[in-house]
Amino acid sequence: MSAVLVDGKLVSQVLRDKMKCRVDAMLDRGVKPGLAVILVGENAASQVYVRNKVAACDSIGIQSTEIRLPVDVPERVVLENLVQLNNDPTVNGILVQLPLPAHINENLILETISPEKDVDGFHKVNVGAMVTGNAKFYPCTPHGIMMLLDFYGIPIEGQHAVVIGRSNIVGKPMALMLLEKGATVSICTSKTADLSMFTRQADIVVVAVGKPNMLEASMIKKGAAVIDVGINRLENGSLVGDVDYQSALTVAGFLTPVPGGVGPMTITMLLENTIRSSEMSRC
Repeated sequence: MSAVLVDGKLVSQVLRDKMKCRVDAMLDRGVKPGLAVILVGENAASQVYVRNKVAACDSIGIQSTEIRLPVDVPERVVLENLVQLNNDPTVNGILVQLPLPAHINENLILETISPEKDVDGFHKVNVGAMVTGNAKFYPCTPHGIMMLLDFYGIPIEGQHAVVIGRSNIVGKPMALMLLEKGATVSICTSKTADLSMFTRQADIVVVAVGKPNMLEASMIKKGAAVIDVGINRLENGSLVGDVDYQSALTVAGFLTPVPGGVGPMTITMLLENTIRSSEMSRC
């Protein structure tokens, strides 16, 4: 047995083609969705992420605005930029690239973004709406995972899903979204005692802890869908996920590769949220 590879690049392209049609229709009406990205400092990984997001916007016709600020920028300057973007009718989505320098209050920054333009889905208003099942914007990575499960026809309702990770960006919202679709959800961490007791029962496993190759074949139920959110760079420079990919291939029913699995979907859902924001602003 060899797992079906869950190809995030393929699914992402299919979705982006549909999004481009939506954007083209808006452009025909004189409306152009806009995304503004604030990048503080010169973190190499953050620069790559921002560059990829801007390129993705350009590829489907979304106007992208990139605001680069020095690493020692005062917090008030970041806040002033956010207020201006909140009040700019040409900007439908606002994203502040994380992590931020230590002198900047990350929670304050995220809460200053208008909930109507919070295309990352991190504002407490949108988080609260997600808990009640009425979210306008879902966090991009778990939203992308839900789209992957749907595209590959992987059942959720009535299934046992195990989420390994408790971050506000992936783990917690992922659990809520699976629960909303009728799954029985267990939330674990890398420190969970006898983690394999949970994972060997799981029909769906989502791993997002940042520990290379931690989930091995012996911990996976035969035929389970295994979604690997981890991206870890080894000493030899290679990228691996949180799942021991080669061994998992022999047991899992579905498996995301790293890279090329969840990653492309995260940016695609950012585009979806930006388009959705623009559409809602015209209702």
